[in-house]
Order: sequence, then C-alpha cells, then structure tokens
Amino acid sequence: MDEFLAGIEQLALVRALKASFVAYPIVNALHIMSIGALLTSVWLMDLRVLGAFRSLPYAAFIALLRRTAFAAFAGALVTGSLLFSVRASEYAAMPIFLTKMTLILLAGANFLVFLRLSRVRGGEEPVGGTVALLAVLSLVLWTSVLMAGRFIGFL
Repeated sequence: MDEFLAGIEQLALVRALKASFVAYPIVNALHIMSIGALLTSVWLMDLRVLGAFRSLPYAAFIALLRRTAFAAFAGALVTGSLLFSVRASEYAAMPIFLTKMTLILLAGANFLVFLRLSRVRGGEEPVGGTVALLAVLSLVLWTSVLMAGRFIGFL
C-alpha cells in the first residue's frame, strides 16, 4: 500500500500541483466551496424534512437541493482527491483522515436508506420518526465530516 500511495504522489499531475504557486490554493478554495455548497444543501434538505420551510413545495425544493448536493459532492470528491494526492502517504496514515472517510461512507449509507424510504412513499413528503431520525443523523454525520476535515489540516 505504501508503494501505491508513494506512486500517487509521483504522478505528473500531482507533481505539477505541488510545484505550482497558484494551482494548489485554487484547488483548495474549490474544495472549500464544494463543501460549503454540499453542507448548505444537505442542511436545507434535512431541515425541510424536519418541518422547516413548509411554505416551499417539498418535491421541487428537495429536487433542486439534491441536484446541488450531488454536484457539490462531485466537486468535493475531485478536489479532495487532488488535495489528498499531494500527501497521500501522510494522510492515509492519519486516524482523523480515516475517520472522515468512514463518516462520508456512513452519511452516504444514511442517504441511500432515506432515498429508499422516499421511493416507497412515491415522492410524497416523508413523515414519521424514522425519517426524522435519518434527517438528524444526516445533519450530525455531514457536520462531523466537515469537522474531521478541518482537523486534517491542523495535524
């Protein structure tokens, strides 16, 4: 595994990213923007599920935010992978990085369960204790992903 991670760090794109005075800060800023858009859309969706913003039509509001969240997640995935590649060996050995990856997987699994419940209801506004629990869990998980990510930069 160490050889694989060291190999990532030696890719031409990664070496160019390391050597550029401009590229790394731009990728970092794009990562922060993607995370901001992701968490904002997730928080708004979860708050809507929990009963906020009732004056807005559920299906249209959620559909817009879901598309935003997917695009933001894709942006965070690409930029995060680039940031990881610069110090892959170091990051992969950090317990907080592994914690962040685990939290992302848990948040994704939580989302898939929520989607399954939503499809069972035929796109109607979900109600009930299970849905509320999933929304609260989503808020906690995605906020924890953000916090874990911030710790990576300071360890």
